[in-house]
Amino acid sequence: MNLSFFDQFTSPCLLGIPLILLSMLFPALLLPTPDNRWITNRFSTLQLWFSHLIAKQLMMPLNKGGHKWALILTSLMVFLLTINLLGLLPYTFTPTTQLSMNMALAFPLWLATLLTGLRNQPSTSLGHLLPEGTPTPLIPALIMIETTSLLIRPLALGVRLTANLTAGHLLIQLISTATTALLPIIPAVSILTASILLLLT
Repeated sequence: MNLSFFDQFTSPCLLGIPLILLSMLFPALLLPTPDNRWITNRFSTLQLWFSHLIAKQLMMPLNKGGHKWALILTSLMVFLLTINLLGLLPYTFTPTTQLSMNMALAFPLWLATLLTGLRNQPSTSLGHLLPEGTPTPLIPALIMIETTSLLIRPLALGVRLTANLTAGHLLIQLISTATTALLPIIPAVSILTASILLLLT
């Protein structure tokens, strides 16, 4: 069976069940069990400390009105962290290497920030479409360019994130393939490429 270098990014299946479903459900296992006390054991204490640390770092630059986003942003950070750490385990799959996953996270959050800005501060939000001091003949063209760049932003960021994640794994696979191919031919060069692979890993 011929495999390409990009087959490592396809979602693996076990008994016909896509493993992406299991990896998406994995963060739910970290939720504490319901109890009448807030802190039941050391693990939940560690979870609460970690969530507090993330929320504090996220909310520090925001004013008090922005603190209502703390729950969704902290949940998103913990979700992404557990999903990406899960992908480091052998025989697992990282869903953030898929463009569909990145776009499903990027588009609603981008739309929420855009609509919230237009609702709360419409003049400031629309003012970003036209830089200050623009010559009058360039105003229509600049508004169209800025609007296009605003609308294409989630797609560009999602594609860039996917490409960055894919490029690292692809480079590691290319170097490891070169290492195994060079081993019977030129062992000295194969050891050199293996050491480069070790440093890269």
